[in-house]
Amino acid sequence: MTDINPIERIKELCAERNWSYYQLAKSSDLPYSTLSTLLNSTNLPSLTTLAKICSGFGISFADFFDPGRDLRFMSDGQIECISLFNALPDEKKQLAIAYMKGLKGDI
Repeated sequence: MTDINPIERIKELCAERNWSYYQLAKSSDLPYSTLSTLLNSTNLPSLTTLAKICSGFGISFADFFDPGRDLRFMSDGQIECISLFNALPDEKKQLAIAYMKGLKGDI
C-alpha cells in the first residue's frame, strides 16, 4: 500500500472533477478559509475535517485513501446522489433508502 499525502489527494480529486477549492468547501460544508489554510500549510487535516471533505466529494475514507477505487465510471447524477446521501444524518439516510425503494417498487 502506498502512502497517501492527504493534501495532495485533495488537490488531485479537485483536479479530476474540475472543481475549484471554493466548490469543495461549499460541498463539504467547510469555510473556504479553513480549506484554503489547510491546502496551503504543512498540517494534516483532522479526521473530522477529512470526513467532511470526503462527504463533499461523495466518497468514503476507503475511496480517499485508495485511489484505485475510481468513481470516474459514475455519472454526475450518481456522484451527486452519493454526495447528498453521505451528507445526511443517519436517520434521514434510512428515509432516503426507503424512498428510493418505494420509487423502484420494492416496498
